[in-house]
Amino acid sequence: MKSGVFGILKAKFLINDDAVKNWRFIVFIIMLAIIMIANTQRYEQKVFEIAKLNNQVKELRSEFVDRRSELMKLKMESTVSEKMLEKQIYPSTVPPIKIEVKREEQKSFFKRIWQ
Repeated sequence: MKSGVFGILKAKFLINDDAVKNWRFIVFIIMLAIIMIANTQRYEQKVFEIAKLNNQVKELRSEFVDRRSELMKLKMESTVSEKMLEKQIYPSTVPPIKIEVKREEQKSFFKRIWQ
């Protein structure tokens, strides 16, 4: 057993007659290690990219909410009337009148249009 451990420590398995098999296996293990390291690197890059994109989504979402609130404020009647006052356009003092069309008048109107 001592000679087996000393043989491994002295790397005799690399210079023996069947060392070619051992070298192939070592090269195979090294290639697997390189592939594993490369995959880990790509995985970490993708994780960082996902985190960056999530931050961008959060920023864009907050910007959207800000813009929407600005739009709601601009659409308010008071804001519109203030802008119109600057151009010397004043709100109407007469309330609007609702025009109702009776059913018979509506039918006769459409008949006249189609004739």
